[in-house]
Amino acid sequence: MIEILQEDRFDFIADSDKLFIRAFDDEMTRLGYDYGNKIGDGYCWGKYMLIYRRSGVKSANVYARIYVRESSIVLRLFLNDIDKHRKFIENAPPHIKAVFTGEHGDCHHCHNQKDGTCRFRKTYTLDGRLIEKCNGVTFEFHQPDVEKLGDYIALFTEFFPQKKSSRVLV
Repeated sequence: MIEILQEDRFDFIADSDKLFIRAFDDEMTRLGYDYGNKIGDGYCWGKYMLIYRRSGVKSANVYARIYVRESSIVLRLFLNDIDKHRKFIENAPPHIKAVFTGEHGDCHHCHNQKDGTCRFRKTYTLDGRLIEKCNGVTFEFHQPDVEKLGDYIALFTEFFPQKKSSRVLV
């Protein structure tokens, strides 16, 4: 990761963002996930993107992404079954909880429905409040901070607990 981020094409990335990317990558590697040693096009999400999948499996499931934009980075976690993790989220630090309860990503019922159900809507209850989010922009941490990395990883492992057989020893 250090060598890749030193490429000229990444000169625009702030040192603090590079530090976060390296630290996050180290943690994800430790947990058994990787970005395939490729920082690809960001398409509509940013200039570049790192896509984290489980290491050593053929599944194309995406667990996290880092969007590299012109002026900042965004960490996005791909989380499901929010209600199963209600207690954890309700007791999480404000910068974690806000991603689930804030207005960013609120569903505006765009009528993208099939059989009366939107397949892109995430619906869950926190603090007794029904929340509906649009799956296209959910669970994004804008300008993630390396000092909060432990909180992001705690959230990640809450949703994707490590199994003894899948731990990667470093």
